[in-house]
Amino acid sequence: MSMKQLLKYIFLLIIFWNIAPAALGQYTDDIPRNRPFFDKKTVSWGYYFGMNFYDFKIDYDQAYEHIIQEANPGFQVGLVGNLNINPYVSLRTNPGVFFTNRKLIFRNLTTPKDSIREITSNYVQLPLSIKLNTYRYGNIRPYITGGIIFAHNLNSWADSNNDNAAGRFRMRKNVWMYEVGIGLEMYLYYFKFTPSIRGVFSLQDELIRDNDPNSPWTNHIESMMTRGIYINLTFE
Repeated sequence: MSMKQLLKYIFLLIIFWNIAPAALGQYTDDIPRNRPFFDKKTVSWGYYFGMNFYDFKIDYDQAYEHIIQEANPGFQVGLVGNLNINPYVSLRTNPGVFFTNRKLIFRNLTTPKDSIREITSNYVQLPLSIKLNTYRYGNIRPYITGGIIFAHNLNSWADSNNDNAAGRFRMRKNVWMYEVGIGLEMYLYYFKFTPSIRGVFSLQDELIRDNDPNSPWTNHIESMMTRGIYINLTFE
């Protein structure tokens, strides 16, 4: 699945996300409130898991693009820490482990051994974000969020002397990213359930060039930066 196709599905999901609560009657503010004092806590904790789709934003040093990308689904798990600053603003961290798989097809090469690179990345992410909440409507509360992420790639092969000539695609170990997202907090009887959609974008070039300066894999790439979309299901 390409990232463009995925964005279409995400757009439809966002539309559904906004009309479903109204259809269920959850925007009615006079229904009995579940966990009415939950948001009065200064600090709260939780966990999340979800699905992700990652690819690269690639800039070339010439007019044609020679790489086809496929965004394969991955998954993530992590913890949630929330510090309420006031009823509408909170500081949040969501450390977690993200397992991703990306496929690159180099059209300038002919054999499958040379033209296909499967890139498996396991990121340990340490984010810090601001969450802006709306007014609570009955048992739901929408929010938007944005922040910065430090990500450590456990499968970068940055220290390897082998490169694409030996079948090994190398990336930087550590990278800074930023994220933006929307979510919908649902106050259930025993806990707060929050589905959210987020986009993550690298701030740095992650590609480690091959040893040969004329490498057919890396010599025409100016920058290669991670970007992705992930869906989290959070329980607090």
